[in-house]
Amino acid sequence: MKITIFGSGYVGLVTGACLAEVGHKVLCVDIDEQKIASLKNGEIPIYEPGLEEIVHRNISNEHLSFSANLEEGVKHGLFQFIAVGTPPDEDGSADLQYVLSVAQTIGQHMDNYKIIIDKSTVPVGTADKVHETVQNELNLRGSTLEFDVVSNPEFLKEGAAIDDFMRPDRIVIGAENPRTIELLKVLYAPFNRNHDRMIWMDVRSAEFTKYAANSMLATKISFMNEMANLAERCGADIEAVRKGMGSDPRIGYHFIYPGAGYGGSCFPKDIKALERTARDYGYQAKMLQAVEMVNDAQKHVLFQKISRHYQGDLKGKTFALWGLSFKPKTDDMRDAPSRTLMEALWEVGATVQAFDPEAIKETQRIYGERKDLILCKNMQEALQNADALVVVTEWKVFWSPDFSLIKKYLKEPVIFDGRNIYDPAVLKTEGFTYYGIGRGEV
Repeated sequence: MKITIFGSGYVGLVTGACLAEVGHKVLCVDIDEQKIASLKNGEIPIYEPGLEEIVHRNISNEHLSFSANLEEGVKHGLFQFIAVGTPPDEDGSADLQYVLSVAQTIGQHMDNYKIIIDKSTVPVGTADKVHETVQNELNLRGSTLEFDVVSNPEFLKEGAAIDDFMRPDRIVIGAENPRTIELLKVLYAPFNRNHDRMIWMDVRSAEFTKYAANSMLATKISFMNEMANLAERCGADIEAVRKGMGSDPRIGYHFIYPGAGYGGSCFPKDIKALERTARDYGYQAKMLQAVEMVNDAQKHVLFQKISRHYQGDLKGKTFALWGLSFKPKTDDMRDAPSRTLMEALWEVGATVQAFDPEAIKETQRIYGERKDLILCKNMQEALQNADALVVVTEWKVFWSPDFSLIKKYLKEPVIFDGRNIYDPAVLKTEGFTYYGIGRGEV
């Protein structure tokens, strides 16, 4: 089947590559001509495990192509996926200008029946706005062409997006036209061989499902961080508590790991957008407000621990940071806790020596050259002559280090563990001063 993807960012590129992988003819369209030129050369602008191989393979077999020509994109596909960005506006709402711009383009250039699929994370009611925008353009042309607008939200975890798309837990689709539903079943048939993963609902419910799911996951994280902060004050170990909680199947172990706060492109933006939607409907979403407030505060916890240890005297100190991306297996630093920590350290005159397996280039792009930021080639380089080690992202390569070498490189044997990946008892035996999250000390 012929498919057009508008937007070649994270969601658009993964969606296009995976649909091409099962044999569809996919054209990814983007107004960024430089990005399109790079993609045509097989250069991938983001790090996502397995993505580069799939893109290269499907460019070679001509299942996947790229273009900056919007009209070409509209003409190509029966299915028109909208996968452009929806950045938060000043009031926290999702900015729909790029989504509606694509809708306008489709309305201007379509010459036969189209199924327009909202893949971007958008507020409830966006499909109606997309439909109205396309219809207005058709009216201006005096056209009576038919089209449908459906909602098909993405549920991709950064670092595991390829597997999530190729072997999904569910494929949520909001659609009501029987003809459209049958065509969508054909589109997604390769992903349903084992069992039917498609969940059908009305369009508004599909739009709402994405926000509700992400808000639930963010709530679990903020709740656990709240419990960790209380555990410190009570003298309890949140890691023992976590195991006791997670053993209850009604709770489970997923998303109950305390840490330095959540970040990334989804949770912070989606919580704000849903809370804004609530206000638009005259409802005060107090729990969403609390989730965001707890997370914002949690991003400062590591700095507070560091400041307390050094009694506020941080000027001239150097800190080794392991982990810059907001989570492992990605180079995404949007709303990353590392940024909050580094900026707080710089403000008081400290220097950061940082290492991350994938996010060094992204850090360089965000902050440029500065004397108080040294981006290192490996873990050991970041440690040399640093006053303490701070673990911010739980990359697997950080889990089993040589503590004797860490002790040798650091000026003092002090570790601030923002992800609780180390055992306090082991660190104490090794002669370290150790600070975790909710491990019984304040």
